Amino acid sequence: IFPLVSVNQILLLLLVLTVCAILYNKVHQLPLALRNDTVDLESPEEIEEEIPVVICAAAGRMGAAVAAISSIYSNTEANVLFYIVGLKTTIPHIRKWIENSKLKGIKFKVVEFNPMVLKGKIRQDASRPELLQPLNFVRFYLPLLIQKHEKVIYLDDDVIVQGDIQELYDTKLAPGHAAAFSDDCDLPSTHEMIRSVGMQNTYMGFLDYRKQAIRDLGISPSTCSFNPGVLVANMTEWKHQRITKQLEKWMQRNVEENLYSSTLGGGVATSPMLIVFHGKYSSINPMWHIRHLGWSPDARYSEQFLQEAKLLHWNGRYKPWDYPSVHTDLWENWFIPDPSGKFKLTRPDS
Repeated sequence: IFPLVSVNQILLLLLVLTVCAILYNKVHQLPLALRNDTVDLESPEEIEEEIPVVICAAAGRMGAAVAAISSIYSNTEANVLFYIVGLKTTIPHIRKWIENSKLKGIKFKVVEFNPMVLKGKIRQDASRPELLQPLNFVRFYLPLLIQKHEKVIYLDDDVIVQGDIQELYDTKLAPGHAAAFSDDCDLPSTHEMIRSVGMQNTYMGFLDYRKQAIRDLGISPSTCSFNPGVLVANMTEWKHQRITKQLEKWMQRNVEENLYSSTLGGGVATSPMLIVFHGKYSSINPMWHIRHLGWSPDARYSEQFLQEAKLLHWNGRYKPWDYPSVHTDLWENWFIPDPSGKFKLTRPDS
């Protein structure tokens, strides 16, 4: 009898201990999570991804960067982190503008770009000196400026965004592609505009096919070009393929051989990208890059078409903060006056 009673008692004791252990775990599990020791209550899907957007703030056109940032911030609920790139002399101005306006709630980092990285890589060209400004080449050096992100959006300052920037960020890049751009031939609505003002939308408009180095590339001059003013980049592929080094190589070759110039289609920043990314880029939805708004002071798109556009780009000479220019009302919707009064819009009555 005694051995039997002992076994029963032992089993009962084990059962009680098991129940106690279960209760103990249930009671103590929540406080452990609340103490945030090691338990993460959020699933990966619930953690809001940060969307890095790179925009340059150049002297004399900081109002452009402010309007672009304002339009993005106002049209999305996404967690956007703005990287505002400037030269040492311009950084205090843009920081003050943001911190003393309704943009003070944005998440941003100001990044200084050192123009010395361009020494010996830019061929002087008097026809359009504004295209030689150092910040035009920031897009070549994205991995040096942006450290912790896998995917990055770069935008020229002369854009406004009417859609949710999350859509652009969600652009799919094919395996092995370091960037996505918009083709210059991809939207029938722009073809009439291109013909009317004599714009170029092929490689012939950007590269000098009289030069052997260009012919040796084996790229047909009638190949459709793309505009790098809006791009989505994969930083891992960019670094793996040494894109920055490739771009610098063609910049240096241009200094020596004059392979392209700003008298051609899009200036000196577009041409090396056309060479390096030829046949190796993904496509951005055409409505996310409606361009050529700054190409002529007379050529206009229909209002309905512009309302449907997700992003408008005033590439060309005629900027919406200057005069003359077109569709300035759409741009001014997002402009925030300079608290310091240094930047002023140029208008017929000003």
